[in-house]
Parts: sequence; structure tokens; C-alpha cells
Amino acid sequence: MIFVIEEKDRGKRLDSYLAEAADISRSAAQRAIESGEALVFGLPSDKKYIVKVGDEVSYTAPEAVEYEAEPEDIPLDVIYEDSDIIVINKPSGMVVHPAAGNYSGTLVNALLHHCRGSLSGIGGVMRPGIVHRIDKDTSGLLVCAKNDFAHRALSEEIARHGVVREYRALAVGGFSEDEGTVDLPIGRHPVDRKRMAVIRSGARAKDAVTHYKVLYTAKGVSYLSLVLETGRTHQIRVHMSHLGHPLLGDTVYGGGKTRFEKLHARLLSGQALHAKRLTLTHPRSGEAMTFECELPDDFKKLIEIIKDGEEID
Repeated sequence: MIFVIEEKDRGKRLDSYLAEAADISRSAAQRAIESGEALVFGLPSDKKYIVKVGDEVSYTAPEAVEYEAEPEDIPLDVIYEDSDIIVINKPSGMVVHPAAGNYSGTLVNALLHHCRGSLSGIGGVMRPGIVHRIDKDTSGLLVCAKNDFAHRALSEEIARHGVVREYRALAVGGFSEDEGTVDLPIGRHPVDRKRMAVIRSGARAKDAVTHYKVLYTAKGVSYLSLVLETGRTHQIRVHMSHLGHPLLGDTVYGGGKTRFEKLHARLLSGQALHAKRLTLTHPRSGEAMTFECELPDDFKKLIEIIKDGEEID
């Protein structure tokens, strides 16, 4: 791929520009420049080179190498299963599919063992059966496809916003409104490539809509119900942080700083976010199906502390 430097990018370092333009990490951009995979006017350059308007930067992405995920005997909390789909209650701390640094212990490794090879192949050897995903430290419901027919049907339903995903979360502070909608596009953070951010313009910004309702507020914490209209990476976490209400325990997006969080740190292992309810159309029967799962024990304890032992929803 070839990029031509425009006025808005004048004065950037080559590695910084390439990371943003090619949507790769800064370290990956530096490696590409050092190895000759990134050139300026066809010639090697230094990562500290300051780009000028009209410069032509070429980048040849390294060929992707996919390792085939291996089955592992890991217990799964199966909410529902038939010959087409399987619905899992994923625990916090489990990665959905293998990637750099996490080639074992993932949901995919567990599914390969549980389903004995009966998973869709559309996602490739690293993501068999995976139609959508939730973050490592987010718990709750996830539907996976056991064949390509189901995978295509579910993917199409997600694309047209037919799958309803309802979450529960604990967020910092009290809200001025009891309910609302955040309609703000999300894209890769311009500086920290591991984070996402609200990006109001640009080709990499994607529409993102989150509906929220405040269920209870006390002790500087709000208990929320949230419904995703879209499913962008870190969407709820980014939108709530943008409103000034980061999720409890979410140190990536501003959480983890309050007295309440420090006092009850033993109950927080990452963001307090749980995918509680999932509604979809069965890919073969056409039946509308709704699945629910309980909140994790630590999540329940936090709510009980906030509500002084009152019954929770």
C-alpha cells in the first residue's frame, strides 16, 4: 500500500505517521521501517524522518501467520446448545480467541474440546465458531456457531442490529439523567494504539450507539443497564468514560481511582461489566430466543454493598 503525505500530516515522524496510516502499533511501524518493509519514495529511511507534504510512503505488510488453535479440556458454563449454536456464559479473565500472548486457555480452545470439531470454519483456524466477542475481563453471554450456515445467519443478524445484547455495569458517579443514548463514533486512539476513543471524524471512526438506563445510584456508584445498538471494540467502556463515568475497575479508561474502588479492590478484577441478556433469531428454526445468566458473585457483592444488602435485579 502507498500513502501520500497530506498537509494535515506534515511534520510527523515517519514511524508515528505509518502507525496511524496503516493502523498498526508504533513498534510494528518501527520494525517495518528498519526491515525495509516501509520506504519513502522507494528508498529506506529512518524512523525519525519528518514527513513532508507529497512524500510517498510505501508499506508492505508482513504475511500473516496463523497458528491453529488446539483443543483444551477447560470447563464451560453452557447456557444452551443444539446442532447449530452454543451459548456460553464466559467468565471474567478468559480471552475469547487465541492471539499474540494468549495462545492457550481461551474460549476457542475450550470450544474445540467441547464441540469435538463441530464449529464453523468461517473465522479461520484461530477463531472457529466466533461470531462476536466480549473483552477478556468482561463476563457473560456469547453465542458461537457450530457450522457455516449458522455463522452466516448470525453474522447477518448482528450486522442489521437484530441481535439484542443487554449488559449490566457499575460506573463511577451519579448521572444527571435516568436514561439516555450515546451516539458517538469510536475509532483507534490516535496515540495509544491499545485503546479506543471517541473519534468525531475520520475514515477510521465507526458509528457506535449505546443506550443506558440507571437502575440505582448510591455511595458514588451507579448500577446501569446498557443495550448495544452497535458492537464496537470497548464500546460501553469508551462511551461511559466519555460521559465522565468510567466503569469501576476499568483502569484503561479512567476507573480504579475512587475511594470505593480502592476499599473493595478484592472484588474488582478488571471492569465491572457483564453481558446479562442475549436475544437472537435461531439461524435454522427462525425462532426468537432470549438467554439470561446470573451476575458473577463478586459483582453481586458490590451491588449489595452499594444497596446495603437490598435485593438486586
